[in-house]
This record gives sequence, structure tokens and C-alpha cells, in this order.
Amino acid sequence: MKIPSALNWKILTEIDQLANLLEASYKKPQVLFKHSTRCSVSSIALQRIEKSATVPNADFYFLDLIRFRNISDKIAHELKVYHESPQLLLVIDGKCIYTESHLGIDMMELAEQIPAFN
Repeated sequence: MKIPSALNWKILTEIDQLANLLEASYKKPQVLFKHSTRCSVSSIALQRIEKSATVPNADFYFLDLIRFRNISDKIAHELKVYHESPQLLLVIDGKCIYTESHLGIDMMELAEQIPAFN
């Protein structure tokens, strides 16, 4: 699968990367998109994310949750969020402070959730 590159996605393929994401969230907001390659709604959500204006001051992570369900399960456990697909999570200071799923994923709304980081 070719991963879109407009947002300079960091691809999650190893469970250890979640610890890095959580650590990085203390310095900069981390956005995680959980994508199902078998779901047309997930593909639509991904296209909408890619077409939106970039969200400043955030790193973007992409998870193919079909191939890496173990990572998705660990995310749900570590961040105390209910698993959905597609799902967008905003992680700041080691905690998920915002989550949205399906066609509710809106980049303008996400941007409003991100505080100014200096």
C-alpha cells in the first residue's frame, strides 16, 4: 500500500514506536490516524485529511490497523480510548485529549484542539 505523503506521515509498524509517540507528545502534539484498508469510509476519511490544510505544530502518525492490529490494541489500552476505525487521535502530554472517528474526522476541528506550542 502506498502511503500518502502530504503530511509527512510517520508510519507505525512496531509496538515500540508507541512509546516514542507518547514521549514526543510532551514536546509537540502527536496526531494518530488509524486506517482500515478494508473500509471505504476509512479511505474517504484519509482523502479528506490529505486534502485539508496542514495542521501546524503536530507530528502525524499512520497506522494500518489491519496489518498491525496488535499496535491498535495497545493504543486503545495505553490511551484508554475505545477502538474505532477509522479513528483520529490527538495525543498531548501522554494523553489522548481528542478523538474522532468515521466521517466526523475534521481537520479544522482537530486544529482547534491544538494549543499554541512555543
